[in-house]
Amino acid sequence: MYTGIVHGAYPLAAVVRKPGLHQLSIDLPPLLLDELVIGASVGLDGVCMTVTGINGARVSFDAMQETLSLTTLGELNEGDGVNVERSAKQGAEIGGHNISGHVDGCAEIIAIEESENNCTLHFRLPQGLSKYVFKKGFIGVSGCSLTVADYRRDEAEFTVCLIPETLRVTTFAHKRVGDRVNIEVDRQTQVIVDTVERVLAERGS
Repeated sequence: MYTGIVHGAYPLAAVVRKPGLHQLSIDLPPLLLDELVIGASVGLDGVCMTVTGINGARVSFDAMQETLSLTTLGELNEGDGVNVERSAKQGAEIGGHNISGHVDGCAEIIAIEESENNCTLHFRLPQGLSKYVFKKGFIGVSGCSLTVADYRRDEAEFTVCLIPETLRVTTFAHKRVGDRVNIEVDRQTQVIVDTVERVLAERGS
C-alpha cells in the first residue's frame, strides 16, 4: 500500500530485457535504502514492484509480461526517470490517498499548459476507466496522488494542476504531449460505481 506522495524521481541505472521479463535497476539514496530488504515492495511510477536484488545502493526489480503490457514500465530505457515511493508503514501519515500499486491502464498526455508557478496537464483516459473519475476526486498518476481539477466525461479527458514542489520531486516536469502515464483509479470510487451498476442491473433483470 502507498500514499501517493512520491519520495523522488530517479533515473534507471540499467534495463535488461529478457523474453517476457525486464530487469530494472535503480540507484537509491540512503533514506530510501533504510531497512530495505529483498522481497520488499517499492512503487515505481505507480506500479507495485518487488525488490529482487540489492547491491550497495543499486536495487533491482523484475517486471513480468503482464506488467510490461499493462503499464509504461516496458517502454523505459536506461536513464529514464521514474517516480519512487517506499511502501507505507503502519501509523505513517497519509498525505495523499491510499494507492495499491495495481495500475488500471495508461492515459495519454494530450496538452500541457504552463504559466508562472502553475502547470496543468490534460490526459485522455483509456476506454473503461472514465466512469471511475470525477471532478475533485482522487486519481493516481504514475504513482502520484492527484486531485482531478476538471473532467470531460464525453471525451474521457481529465486535468490536474501541479504545484512547483510536485514538479520538482517527480518526473512530470519532463513529460511531453503524447507521453503515457500509469493510472490507478480511486478504489473506493470504483467499488461504489461497480456496486451501483450491479444493483441497477439486478433490478432491471
